[in-house]
Amino acid sequence: SFHVRRVLPSQDRQMVGPFVFLDSFGPAAFKIGEGLDVRPHPHIGLATVTYLFDGEIMHRDSLGTACAITPGDLNWMSAGKGIVHSERTPADARRKGARINGLQAWVALPKHLEEGEASFVHHGAADQPVIAGEGKSVRLIAGGLYGAKAPVKTASELFYADVTLDAGQKLPLDADHEERSLYLLKGRITIGEQAYEPERLLIFAPGERATIAAESDARFLLMGGAPLEGPRHVWWNFVSSSRERIEQAREDWAQGRFDTVPGDAEIVV
Repeated sequence: SFHVRRVLPSQDRQMVGPFVFLDSFGPAAFKIGEGLDVRPHPHIGLATVTYLFDGEIMHRDSLGTACAITPGDLNWMSAGKGIVHSERTPADARRKGARINGLQAWVALPKHLEEGEASFVHHGAADQPVIAGEGKSVRLIAGGLYGAKAPVKTASELFYADVTLDAGQKLPLDADHEERSLYLLKGRITIGEQAYEPERLLIFAPGERATIAAESDARFLLMGGAPLEGPRHVWWNFVSSSRERIEQAREDWAQGRFDTVPGDAEIVV
Protein backbone atom coordinates (compact mmCIF):
# COMPACT_ATOMS: atom_id res chain seq x y z
CA SER A 1 0.00 0.00 0.00
CA PHE A 2 1.10 3.59 -0.41
CA HIS A 3 0.11 7.03 0.74
CA VAL A 4 -2.79 8.73 -1.09
CA ARG A 5 -3.76 12.29 -0.15
CA ARG A 6 -7.26 13.42 -1.07
CA VAL A 7 -6.69 17.10 -1.88
CA LEU A 8 -10.09 17.89 -3.41
CA PRO A 9 -12.90 17.87 -2.46
CA SER A 10 -11.90 19.20 0.94
CA GLN A 11 -13.91 20.19 3.97
CA ASP A 12 -13.91 23.82 2.83
CA ARG A 13 -14.02 23.48 -0.93
CA GLN A 14 -15.90 21.19 -3.34
CA MET A 15 -14.60 22.48 -6.68
CA VAL A 16 -12.00 24.85 -8.15
CA GLY A 17 -13.08 25.82 -11.66
CA PRO A 18 -14.21 22.51 -13.20
CA PHE A 19 -11.83 20.46 -10.99
CA VAL A 20 -13.93 18.34 -8.65
CA PHE A 21 -11.34 15.86 -7.36
CA LEU A 22 -7.56 15.58 -6.90
CA ASP A 23 -5.58 12.70 -5.45
CA SER A 24 -1.83 12.92 -4.89
CA PHE A 25 -0.23 9.46 -4.52
CA GLY A 26 3.26 8.30 -3.55
CA PRO A 27 6.18 8.54 -3.70
CA ALA A 28 6.35 4.80 -3.06
CA ALA A 29 8.48 1.80 -4.02
CA PHE A 30 6.90 -1.63 -4.47
CA LYS A 31 8.51 -4.98 -3.69
CA ILE A 32 9.71 -6.99 -6.71
CA GLY A 33 6.67 -8.52 -8.43
CA GLU A 34 4.22 -6.04 -6.88
CA GLY A 35 2.68 -2.85 -8.22
CA LEU A 36 -0.39 -0.70 -8.63
CA ASP A 37 -3.58 -2.61 -9.42
CA VAL A 38 -6.63 -0.42 -9.86
CA ARG A 39 -9.11 -2.95 -11.23
CA PRO A 40 -11.72 -2.08 -13.89
CA HIS A 41 -14.15 0.53 -12.58
CA PRO A 42 -16.66 2.89 -14.22
CA HIS A 43 -16.94 6.67 -14.61
CA ILE A 44 -19.58 9.05 -15.94
CA GLY A 45 -19.77 12.84 -16.36
CA LEU A 46 -16.07 13.64 -15.94
CA ALA A 47 -12.62 13.53 -17.49
CA THR A 48 -9.84 11.78 -15.57
CA VAL A 49 -6.50 13.58 -15.84
CA THR A 50 -3.50 11.38 -14.93
CA TYR A 51 0.03 12.81 -14.57
CA LEU A 52 3.13 11.11 -13.14
CA PHE A 53 6.33 12.37 -11.52
CA ASP A 54 7.81 8.87 -11.28
CA GLY A 55 6.97 5.32 -12.38
CA GLU A 56 4.75 3.92 -15.11
CA ILE A 57 1.06 2.97 -15.33
CA MET A 58 -0.66 0.93 -18.04
CA HIS A 59 -4.09 2.37 -18.79
CA ARG A 60 -6.70 0.10 -20.39
CA ASP A 61 -10.30 1.07 -21.06
CA SER A 62 -13.56 -0.17 -22.55
CA LEU A 63 -12.82 1.67 -25.82
CA GLY A 64 -10.01 -0.85 -26.36
CA THR A 65 -7.23 1.58 -25.40
CA ALA A 66 -3.97 0.16 -23.99
CA CYS A 67 -1.56 3.01 -23.28
CA ALA A 68 1.39 3.36 -20.91
CA ILE A 69 1.87 6.69 -19.13
CA THR A 70 5.33 7.79 -17.95
CA PRO A 71 6.53 10.94 -16.13
CA GLY A 72 5.53 14.21 -17.79
CA ASP A 73 2.94 12.57 -20.07
CA LEU A 74 -0.76 13.35 -19.91
CA ASN A 75 -3.61 10.83 -20.04
CA TRP A 76 -6.99 12.55 -20.54
CA MET A 77 -9.95 10.16 -20.48
CA SER A 78 -13.38 11.70 -21.00
CA ALA A 79 -16.06 9.41 -19.56
CA GLY A 80 -19.12 11.18 -20.95
CA LYS A 81 -22.11 8.84 -20.61
CA GLY A 82 -19.90 5.98 -19.45
CA ILE A 83 -16.50 4.28 -19.61
CA VAL A 84 -14.65 1.58 -17.66
CA HIS A 85 -10.88 1.58 -17.15
CA SER A 86 -8.10 -0.11 -15.20
CA GLU A 87 -4.70 1.23 -14.14
CA ARG A 88 -1.88 -1.20 -13.40
CA THR A 89 1.88 -1.35 -13.11
CA PRO A 90 3.24 -3.02 -16.28
CA ALA A 91 4.83 -6.48 -15.97
CA ASP A 92 8.38 -5.36 -16.85
CA ALA A 93 8.28 -2.62 -14.19
CA ARG A 94 7.12 -5.20 -11.58
CA ARG A 95 10.11 -7.41 -12.37
CA LYS A 96 12.56 -4.57 -11.76
CA GLY A 97 10.87 -3.14 -8.67
CA ALA A 98 8.32 -0.48 -9.49
CA ARG A 99 8.01 3.06 -8.14
CA ILE A 100 5.02 5.37 -8.25
CA ASN A 101 4.44 9.08 -7.65
CA GLY A 102 1.77 11.16 -9.33
CA LEU A 103 -1.62 12.76 -9.48
CA GLN A 104 -5.10 12.03 -10.68
CA ALA A 105 -7.54 14.88 -11.12
CA TRP A 106 -11.16 14.74 -12.20
CA VAL A 107 -12.56 17.53 -14.33
CA ALA A 108 -16.36 17.73 -14.31
CA LEU A 109 -17.85 18.05 -17.79
CA PRO A 110 -20.24 20.87 -18.77
CA LYS A 111 -23.90 19.79 -18.71
CA HIS A 112 -24.19 19.55 -22.50
CA LEU A 113 -21.26 17.08 -22.62
CA GLU A 114 -22.11 14.92 -19.60
CA GLU A 115 -23.86 12.38 -21.86
CA GLY A 116 -21.35 12.65 -24.72
CA GLU A 117 -19.29 9.83 -26.19
CA ALA A 118 -16.34 8.53 -24.20
CA SER A 119 -12.83 9.23 -25.50
CA PHE A 120 -9.17 8.83 -24.56
CA VAL A 121 -6.22 11.06 -25.49
CA HIS A 122 -2.51 10.67 -24.62
CA HIS A 123 0.11 13.41 -25.00
CA GLY A 124 3.79 12.59 -24.44
CA ALA A 125 6.03 14.66 -22.18
CA ALA A 126 7.77 16.17 -25.23
CA ASP A 127 4.44 17.67 -26.40
CA GLN A 128 3.74 19.48 -23.14
CA PRO A 129 4.80 23.18 -23.14
CA VAL A 130 7.48 24.12 -20.59
CA ILE A 131 8.25 27.74 -19.67
CA ALA A 132 11.64 27.66 -17.97
CA GLY A 133 14.45 29.99 -16.92
CA GLU A 134 15.86 31.90 -13.93
CA GLY A 135 15.24 29.05 -11.51
CA LYS A 136 11.61 28.62 -12.55
CA SER A 137 9.89 25.87 -14.54
CA VAL A 138 6.19 25.77 -15.45
CA ARG A 139 5.12 22.59 -17.26
CA LEU A 140 1.57 22.89 -18.59
CA ILE A 141 -0.49 19.74 -18.14
CA ALA A 142 -3.73 21.17 -19.56
CA GLY A 143 -5.20 24.53 -20.52
CA GLY A 144 -3.39 27.84 -20.81
CA LEU A 145 -1.08 29.84 -18.53
CA TYR A 146 1.69 32.44 -19.00
CA GLY A 147 0.91 32.71 -22.72
CA ALA A 148 1.42 28.98 -23.40
CA LYS A 149 -1.25 26.38 -24.14
CA ALA A 150 -1.17 22.60 -23.62
CA PRO A 151 -2.22 20.50 -26.65
CA VAL A 152 -5.08 18.59 -25.00
CA LYS A 153 -8.57 19.76 -25.97
CA THR A 154 -10.56 20.57 -22.84
CA ALA A 155 -14.33 20.73 -22.46
CA SER A 156 -14.24 24.05 -20.60
CA GLU A 157 -11.84 26.88 -19.73
CA LEU A 158 -9.21 25.67 -17.23
CA PHE A 159 -5.51 25.58 -16.40
CA TYR A 160 -3.36 22.89 -14.76
CA ALA A 161 0.43 23.18 -14.36
CA ASP A 162 3.37 21.51 -12.62
CA VAL A 163 5.69 24.21 -11.24
CA THR A 164 9.18 24.09 -9.72
CA LEU A 165 10.76 27.15 -8.13
CA ASP A 166 14.32 27.31 -6.85
CA ALA A 167 14.89 28.81 -3.39
CA GLY A 168 14.74 32.60 -3.56
CA GLN A 169 12.74 32.74 -6.81
CA LYS A 170 9.31 34.31 -7.26
CA LEU A 171 6.44 33.57 -9.62
CA PRO A 172 3.56 35.99 -10.28
CA LEU A 173 0.05 34.64 -10.72
CA ASP A 174 -2.32 36.92 -12.62
CA ALA A 175 -6.07 37.00 -12.06
CA ASP A 176 -6.85 35.91 -15.64
CA HIS A 177 -8.80 32.88 -14.41
CA GLU A 178 -11.80 33.28 -12.13
CA GLU A 179 -10.96 30.41 -9.76
CA ARG A 180 -7.35 29.56 -8.90
CA SER A 181 -5.66 27.22 -6.47
CA LEU A 182 -2.19 25.99 -5.53
CA TYR A 183 -1.30 22.59 -4.08
CA LEU A 184 2.16 22.55 -2.48
CA LEU A 185 3.97 19.24 -3.02
CA LYS A 186 7.37 20.08 -1.53
CA GLY A 187 9.33 22.98 -0.08
CA ARG A 188 8.20 26.11 1.74
CA ILE A 189 6.60 29.08 0.02
CA THR A 190 5.31 32.47 1.03
CA ILE A 191 2.43 34.43 -0.48
CA GLY A 192 2.34 37.95 0.90
CA GLU A 193 3.28 37.68 4.57
CA GLN A 194 2.02 34.11 5.00
CA ALA A 195 4.28 31.02 4.82
CA TYR A 196 3.01 27.58 3.78
CA GLU A 197 4.29 24.02 4.16
CA PRO A 198 3.56 21.01 1.87
CA GLU A 199 0.27 19.15 1.46
CA ARG A 200 -1.76 22.35 1.61
CA LEU A 201 -4.39 23.39 -0.94
CA LEU A 202 -4.46 27.18 -1.17
CA ILE A 203 -7.35 29.06 -2.79
CA PHE A 204 -6.69 32.52 -4.24
CA ALA A 205 -9.26 35.31 -3.94
CA PRO A 206 -10.88 36.07 -7.33
CA GLY A 207 -9.45 39.10 -9.12
CA GLU A 208 -6.32 39.43 -6.93
CA ARG A 209 -2.86 39.19 -8.44
CA ALA A 210 -0.51 37.12 -6.27
CA THR A 211 3.22 36.45 -6.03
CA ILE A 212 4.48 33.04 -4.93
CA ALA A 213 7.97 33.13 -3.36
CA ALA A 214 10.03 29.99 -2.70
CA GLU A 215 11.87 30.00 0.64
CA SER A 216 13.34 26.58 -0.23
CA ASP A 217 13.30 24.60 -3.49
CA ALA A 218 9.58 24.11 -4.08
CA ARG A 219 7.25 22.14 -6.33
CA PHE A 220 3.54 22.83 -6.60
CA LEU A 221 0.50 22.55 -8.84
CA LEU A 222 -1.50 25.48 -10.14
CA MET A 223 -5.05 24.61 -11.15
CA GLY A 224 -8.46 26.15 -11.68
CA GLY A 225 -10.51 27.87 -14.35
CA ALA A 226 -14.02 29.07 -15.02
CA PRO A 227 -16.71 27.60 -12.73
CA LEU A 228 -19.27 25.35 -14.38
CA GLU A 229 -22.94 26.27 -14.72
CA GLY A 230 -23.89 24.68 -11.40
CA PRO A 231 -22.81 22.30 -8.63
CA ARG A 232 -21.95 18.64 -9.22
CA HIS A 233 -22.94 15.53 -7.31
CA VAL A 234 -20.11 13.06 -6.69
CA TRP A 235 -20.68 9.48 -5.62
CA TRP A 236 -17.92 6.87 -5.85
CA ASN A 237 -16.52 7.26 -9.41
CA PHE A 238 -19.54 9.10 -10.79
CA VAL A 239 -19.96 12.85 -11.31
CA SER A 240 -23.14 14.48 -12.59
CA SER A 241 -25.29 17.59 -12.36
CA SER A 242 -28.18 15.15 -11.72
CA ARG A 243 -28.49 12.97 -8.61
CA GLU A 244 -30.91 10.70 -10.52
CA ARG A 245 -28.28 10.12 -13.21
CA ILE A 246 -25.80 8.94 -10.56
CA GLU A 247 -28.42 6.53 -9.18
CA GLN A 248 -28.91 5.19 -12.72
CA ALA A 249 -25.15 4.68 -13.19
CA ARG A 250 -24.94 2.94 -9.82
CA GLU A 251 -27.69 0.55 -10.90
CA ASP A 252 -26.12 0.03 -14.34
CA TRP A 253 -22.79 -0.96 -12.74
CA ALA A 254 -24.49 -3.30 -10.27
CA GLN A 255 -26.39 -4.98 -13.14
CA GLY A 256 -23.30 -5.37 -15.37
CA ARG A 257 -24.51 -2.94 -18.04
CA PHE A 258 -21.19 -1.15 -18.50
CA ASP A 259 -18.73 -2.38 -21.14
CA THR A 260 -15.74 -4.53 -20.15
CA VAL A 261 -12.05 -3.66 -20.53
CA PRO A 262 -10.41 -5.69 -23.33
CA GLY A 263 -7.11 -7.26 -22.31
CA ASP A 264 -7.51 -6.68 -18.59
CA ALA A 265 -8.97 -10.13 -17.74
CA GLU A 266 -5.83 -11.91 -18.93
CA ILE A 267 -3.59 -10.05 -16.49
CA VAL A 268 -2.30 -12.30 -13.73
CA VAL A 269 -1.83 -10.30 -10.56
